[in-house]
Amino acid sequence: MASSTMNLAILLLSVFLATSFALPSDFSIVGYSEEDLSSHDKLMELFESWMSKHSKSYASFEEKLRRFEVFKDNLKHIDESNKKGRSYWLGLNEFGDMSHEEFKAKYLGVSTDVPRRRSSSPSFRYENAADLPKSVDWRKKGAVSPVKNQGRCGSCWAFSTVAAVEGINQIVTRNLTSLSEQQLIDCDTQNNGCNGGLMDYAFSFIASTGGLHTEDDYPYLMEEGTCEEQRADLEMVTISGYEDVPENSEESLLKALANQPVSVAIEASGRSFQFYSGVRILVPVSNSCRGLLVQGVFDGPCGSDLDHGVAAVGYGSSGGQDYVIVKNSWGPRWGERGYIRMKRNTGKAQGLCGIHKMASYPTKDD
Repeated sequence: MASSTMNLAILLLSVFLATSFALPSDFSIVGYSEEDLSSHDKLMELFESWMSKHSKSYASFEEKLRRFEVFKDNLKHIDESNKKGRSYWLGLNEFGDMSHEEFKAKYLGVSTDVPRRRSSSPSFRYENAADLPKSVDWRKKGAVSPVKNQGRCGSCWAFSTVAAVEGINQIVTRNLTSLSEQQLIDCDTQNNGCNGGLMDYAFSFIASTGGLHTEDDYPYLMEEGTCEEQRADLEMVTISGYEDVPENSEESLLKALANQPVSVAIEASGRSFQFYSGVRILVPVSNSCRGLLVQGVFDGPCGSDLDHGVAAVGYGSSGGQDYVIVKNSWGPRWGERGYIRMKRNTGKAQGLCGIHKMASYPTKDD
């Protein structure tokens, strides 16, 4: 018995060494292998392969060379980070040819330079919620639509808003309907379309103007358009209003999340967030040798200067790490099929990346 336990321990240790200090054998997780880094020619081959995978093309040879240099710099950052043995991988995703400054300018969009409007209801309806479940996943409950892609438009605030409205609508009506971000971009003049906005303003707009159209009736353009008021006779999904989650309180966020998806703002401008890929396999530090821990929980680095709107759609634990499940709007190829698990119980009142600072949710009382 002691011999078999020792053999298992040796096996787990060998896996730990392989997974902690080398790239995974399934290179699709990170998008490259060690061999790709061995020469300029290999890097160029990798770049061509990456271009094909993501349907990239450039207007000139000079632009292609410039993008190749950006690509190499991003790959260096990704590889150096992966070799630090973090609990998550970074991957060579579709943003691989964008400088970090370009990425921040195109894919973020929460406006913090305008005052946040407090909800019309000063109460927090979930204040007295007790006996919260250990984990919640609104995807499994049918309240989350497929991951969407905002493209190069700073409309994350609209996607965050819509995800929360889709969630409460499904919970109340039992009908999951994909709703229109484009309507908010075109018609909500309190916000700034592709130049950013706030989820509270968007909730207020929806509640006061009769609701949101479906995605099919008012599809996404990836740019600002003209408000289509003539579509008013088509199907609309309504909300009653919205409420803010008490600031800097993880307990309050979990109380709300146990009852519905929640709009949250985070700081997503870090380079590691740009290339987050997800799952990494680690060995537990334990004498029991019960098996492998599959992690992938993002634990930074990031600050708390809010610049991106996303939707929290659940919470849980993995490998001893507690996390919040966050739905992003950068398409299903980013992160864990469009999602990121963000560490909670960090000891910071603002939460990881400021996730506790500006959370809110729509209400639907009819």
